[in-house]
Amino acid sequence: MRTTSHRKALSLLLVAGLGLAAASCGSGDDNKPAAQGSGDANAPVTITVGCQPPKSNPKERAGWDEDVAAFQKLHPNITIQSKDAFPCINPDTFQAKLAGGTQEDVFYVYYTDVQKIIKAKQAADISQYIGDVKELKDIRPDVQSVFKDGDKSYGLPRNNYNMGLVYNRKLFTQAGLNPDSPPKTWSEVQEAAKKIAGLGAGYTGFGEYSAGNTGGWHFAASLYARGGSMVSDDGKTAAFNSDEGKAVLENLKKMRWDDNSMGTKQLLQWEDLMRMMGSGKLGMMIGAPDVVQSVNNDFQGKFDDYGVTAVPESDGHSSLSGGDGYMFNPKATPEKIKAGLLWLQFHELTPGQGQFNYERAKAQGRPVGLPIPDLYGNTAPGKEIVALRKQFATVPVDHFTPYVDAQANITNKLEPPKAQELYAVLDVAMSAVLTRKDADISKLLSDAEGKANKILAKNT
Repeated sequence: MRTTSHRKALSLLLVAGLGLAAASCGSGDDNKPAAQGSGDANAPVTITVGCQPPKSNPKERAGWDEDVAAFQKLHPNITIQSKDAFPCINPDTFQAKLAGGTQEDVFYVYYTDVQKIIKAKQAADISQYIGDVKELKDIRPDVQSVFKDGDKSYGLPRNNYNMGLVYNRKLFTQAGLNPDSPPKTWSEVQEAAKKIAGLGAGYTGFGEYSAGNTGGWHFAASLYARGGSMVSDDGKTAAFNSDEGKAVLENLKKMRWDDNSMGTKQLLQWEDLMRMMGSGKLGMMIGAPDVVQSVNNDFQGKFDDYGVTAVPESDGHSSLSGGDGYMFNPKATPEKIKAGLLWLQFHELTPGQGQFNYERAKAQGRPVGLPIPDLYGNTAPGKEIVALRKQFATVPVDHFTPYVDAQANITNKLEPPKAQELYAVLDVAMSAVLTRKDADISKLLSDAEGKANKILAKNT
């Protein structure tokens, strides 16, 4: 999944930007399908589809190829030509493909790029066709809205996530804490962190990023959970120099210097916390559920040792979210769009099929039971997917129950415009409070606000 475990590749893409591509795409009706086609619903049609799993991931690739064969048997007039570039979005070529219209008929996108692509007229308006997707009515509104501009639709989701609090259940037990009742407030996080740090040398109660743009990223996650915003509603000015923003930094400063529960090693980046969590010496960190999978797969952790809950105090507020999905080449004919929608419905949206074929995933030895994606919430297909996850689970589903239970009262909220540039600015504030006991929070946020406003003023 292209979730929080793939921040590095995503950061490169976001920094690159998509602005230069707009000029080559024309204006007016240029983003409408170029040809109207024969009108014969059964006429042969071939579509190219991006993000086939690479050969280096043989289990997922075998599943994909199996699904293509099954789909083409159901729709013998449709031929799918899979494209397996890895990573699915290459920052070095993505802009050029968008600008030249050479992307696949059904191309893969990150949520954070969707609105820029729409504004640059680099994706087809599929509004007149999307109504045939029967699952559409059940997709979470805050998820499907990512692919909308007003009343027009431009794509469908594949995956979504939002941030939570990842914690080591084993350490909770050792510290006398209840792993089935994780912290709901930052005060409870502080108390738990002190007890975990008190287990002995080398134990860290709570870990946080402060370098490589990851500090600003987690600042945003904590800010959203408190009800704050990174930018104004129109996206033109910074909004993080607020009571909520100050509370984020004040909380970290207290845990770092008053409680000594965050350890002395700071200026941490993505892999640092993952390694600490995998070592069994870190109690808590901000992260989406896929963090547990990465810790298990790449950092010698064990699924059984970890749990996830909501970011503290996020009830009734928002959670920093992201995900990916598919859009359509503006040159695609109506026949290609309709065929592409049928494929996405089959592979990305149907319980028990495609990405939700958990029986196959279990047989392949892949992890089953993580509570992402959550495309449907508490609707009928959402409940069916949850039941299938439990039926074929290979990881302890109950360890994610606090996270799942909280989702009904939390709204997904995407990263701000010019996210990576803003995160770089806020790395300074995050690193300052974690490395300097005398850090002036008000001044740090004021300085960051001034720099952020200059960034947001560019090209607006």
